[in-house]
Amino acid sequence: MTIELDGDSLAIDDVVAVARREEPVSIAPGAREAVREARKRVEDVVSAGDPVYGVTTGFGELVDERIPPERLEELQSNLLRSHAVGTGRELAREEVRAMLLTRLNALLAGYSGVRTDVVDALAALLNEGVHPVVPSRGSLGASGDLAPLAHLALVLVGDGEADVDVDSAGVEDGSPDGTRRLPGTEALAAAGLEPLTLRAKEGLALINGTQLTLGLAALFVHDAERLCRAADAAGALTTEVTMGTTASCAPAIHDARPHPGSGDSARMVRRLTAGSEVVESHRNCDRVQDAYSIRCLPQVHGAVRDAISHLRDAVEVELDSATDNPLVFSREAVDDRASGTDRGAVVSAGNFHGAPLALPLDYAVGAITELASISERRVDRLLNPALQEPHLPPFLARDPGVESGLMIAQYTAASLVNECRSVGRASTDNIPVSGNQEDHVSMSATAALGARRTLDRARRVVAIELLCGAEATEYLDPKLSLGTGTESLRQLVRELVPPLSGDRRLDGDVEAVATLIEDGLLEDVVRETAGDSE
Repeated sequence: MTIELDGDSLAIDDVVAVARREEPVSIAPGAREAVREARKRVEDVVSAGDPVYGVTTGFGELVDERIPPERLEELQSNLLRSHAVGTGRELAREEVRAMLLTRLNALLAGYSGVRTDVVDALAALLNEGVHPVVPSRGSLGASGDLAPLAHLALVLVGDGEADVDVDSAGVEDGSPDGTRRLPGTEALAAAGLEPLTLRAKEGLALINGTQLTLGLAALFVHDAERLCRAADAAGALTTEVTMGTTASCAPAIHDARPHPGSGDSARMVRRLTAGSEVVESHRNCDRVQDAYSIRCLPQVHGAVRDAISHLRDAVEVELDSATDNPLVFSREAVDDRASGTDRGAVVSAGNFHGAPLALPLDYAVGAITELASISERRVDRLLNPALQEPHLPPFLARDPGVESGLMIAQYTAASLVNECRSVGRASTDNIPVSGNQEDHVSMSATAALGARRTLDRARRVVAIELLCGAEATEYLDPKLSLGTGTESLRQLVRELVPPLSGDRRLDGDVEAVATLIEDGLLEDVVRETAGDSE
């Protein structure tokens, strides 16, 4: 399926489709015309000789340096080279594709003033499997994700490096993953492309934006929503095997405090445990209340869902926004203080600032950490002899004492939660740069990278809960059935992870269940059996 881009309708699911499934992209005719119109306005402003930031002047603290017309192209190519100062791990293929896609879509909004040659070249990189090598660290989230985007854009001018798909480009001697790393010019040639010579403003337009932050955030939202549903499923199974009650998920309770997320999580637990003879078997027992980690599951999981929903709203706005600086408008769209001609104006402002994403990203990191934290507490209730139900052996070991069972799985969960808690304050930091011209930055890229890392840790905590919950089912009365959804969940885990017959390595078991969550296979089973609670 080809994803048509128009600068105005890109969605999170589209980012996932292009970044992970590598669907091709095309450019809508209307968007192409908007790009041409904006470019004409830039050319008119350049012809008029007005001082316009980054077009006829230097950058940052060098804003007062006027650039002669014969050096404007040199200015733009120098910008890419000087700003390519990234470091750290290289971005993964899907992360690079998300950056390419979101930068392309931002340029198609028609406020950046690039030529159609530039947007066509970005689309070609995506469609031909040419992926620039981009270090992950170096962005302050204002003036956009400068260093990573500079590495991304260098390939367009025949500089930098890119990983090229061997099959599509006919390149020999590829690596085991089917790619070969080539210098920029060779990478373009392998895909039948020519290097660009950048014109006035085009280098600046390629790097002034939030696209590292945005691409990572879009993927994070998709994965975080998937993890929330997996955590509901894990919690539902834990509720059953610890002889908890689902009464706390009754609709009346959540109608009395109608936060959307808590209602969704409660509904998910009810559907997963529908028909459970285990739950029914102790409905009239002497226990008055379950522990918070079970009784408050809908409220905690629901608050996490609502935090991710807040981030989703911000990402959806940003996906179809112009995050360039300066922006190009018609004269009638702006006041008389803007630089330009009667035909158009180029206005310097701050749409590149990452604060609208940095703040909700840090909020989401805190929320996902809370999801991991409550999951770890349920793991402890499954394993801890001081808290377990009488039917469960200490640490779910077959021969407690001689064997440790799943004891150390809780240690690992605790370690992962600790890592999660060390992340999530990037947006409250500020380090001025560029001679204090850029005196307040967002650190949004740090927030996005931290969010992805936190999600990875939290996913494994939930996987450990699922692993322990599945093992605990081995000690239930075999005459009592689980809920329709939780039984399907148990079977799915058991397809990959057999019951303990004695102590064994568990690292592969944890990774197998984490992969079920990451790939959405667990979610598919849950939806088929319990319905979609969204």
